[in-house]
Amino acid sequence: LIKYPHKLAGYTLFITGASRGIGKAIGLRAARDGANVVIAAKTAEAHPKLPGTIYTAAKEIEDAGGKCLPCIVDVRDEAMVEKAVKEAVSTFGGIDILVNNASAISLTGTEVTKMKTYDLMNQVNTRGTYLCSKVCVPHLLDSKKRGKSPHILNISPPLSMKPMWFKNHTAYTIAKYGMSMCVLGMAAEFEESGIAVNALWPKTAILTAAMEMLGGKDVSSQCRKPEIMADAAYAILKQETLSTGKFFIDDEVLAKEGVTDFDQYAVEPGKPLILDFFLEDNEADFKGQEADFQGQIEKAKAASKGGEIVGIFNNIKNALSTELVAQTKGVFKFEIKDGDAVETWVLDLKNGEGKVTKGDGDSDVVMKMASSDFVSMFQGKLNSTAAFMQGKLKIDGNMILPMKLEHLMTKMQKAKL
Repeated sequence: LIKYPHKLAGYTLFITGASRGIGKAIGLRAARDGANVVIAAKTAEAHPKLPGTIYTAAKEIEDAGGKCLPCIVDVRDEAMVEKAVKEAVSTFGGIDILVNNASAISLTGTEVTKMKTYDLMNQVNTRGTYLCSKVCVPHLLDSKKRGKSPHILNISPPLSMKPMWFKNHTAYTIAKYGMSMCVLGMAAEFEESGIAVNALWPKTAILTAAMEMLGGKDVSSQCRKPEIMADAAYAILKQETLSTGKFFIDDEVLAKEGVTDFDQYAVEPGKPLILDFFLEDNEADFKGQEADFQGQIEKAKAASKGGEIVGIFNNIKNALSTELVAQTKGVFKFEIKDGDAVETWVLDLKNGEGKVTKGDGDSDVVMKMASSDFVSMFQGKLNSTAAFMQGKLKIDGNMILPMKLEHLMTKMQKAKL
């Protein structure tokens, strides 16, 4: 790790999306200098699949030597951003650095990207970055008057108009490039005022909660840790001369700082690293790994889906009761299809206290559906009657029993399926 004589001591950093991942890592790095860190993120309560909240991150930052103000902020909400900035200024006397890290991602093609997802990415990435910058600028100008080196750092890529960076996920690229266009425009707009505006992007994939959920262990093992981005961000932010309008790449920044050991940042040293999107130097190599990367993601998604199905049946098992059996009086067979593979489960709600078994068996009704629809149904996102009417659910056998399924769904959802 790079060591400097507390260059950010006394500085206040406002970091969006800092309850985990890259944002938190940047906050921790600044905290080691004794900086003040404002965590502006949505996660106030623990998420079952995502570690960390603004409060757990705040404790880590204070344990690292900094002062911290955790603020519940959705960067899409103007009032919440303004309130958090006001609290930051009131608590620490100003804001010197803004790190626009909050981001939403969906690597999906045009036909399957829902407009709700499109709007989310553009509201969080582009609009959120613009909004936070707009609200923080008056305080960054004040920081300059106080003799500091104010900075806006966006975690966004260099701009490249090559179709390969758009074709597989146009909506995401548009949203992410919006953050980069903020760098392009604001760097020129505020250069004479002394506010530096730059971007930082990783050369390789970074191990974040999103990456773990997206790719699973195989993909995660080929990533670098968030600390490489934190050290690179620190190297950029500690500079006292105005360097603005730049699109920095993490390992290039650190190489100029004299770092030669990059294995320290690897999740599994020695494993080939997955290259990140949007980098011209990565283009030739990226084309070669793209299909493999997408294949690993699809494989991980399938494994994750399978895990969800097992989890659902485990929760059903925990919710079984003689009362549920008495109200249902039927044996259900589920044939769950994922691609060419079919999994069979039998749910006995006819005998004793009920029973769940994986594998074939006698039943009163057979219910056939895709794994994704099955998961949605038991999570309360898909009504079983609607699923049948839409052709997503096929039923063979006693047609009365599936009518009782809605009651079963309610019971299961109360059991927090």
